[in-house]
Amino acid sequence: MQKKKVAQLIQLELTIDEVNNILELLGNQPFIGVYKLIEKIHLQAKESSEISSQKK
Repeated sequence: MQKKKVAQLIQLELTIDEVNNILELLGNQPFIGVYKLIEKIHLQAKESSEISSQKK
């Protein structure tokens, strides 16, 4: 019987420039391999931005 892989989550703190650099590098990769990761980064950045706006 195969063991089921459990996704481990980590939390990173990056500047907007660092995230943009990562996205630029991912943009040079084949779409099929990176689109889910790009979407996840986008959604988390949006949530983070909304939370920051509410704190002000």
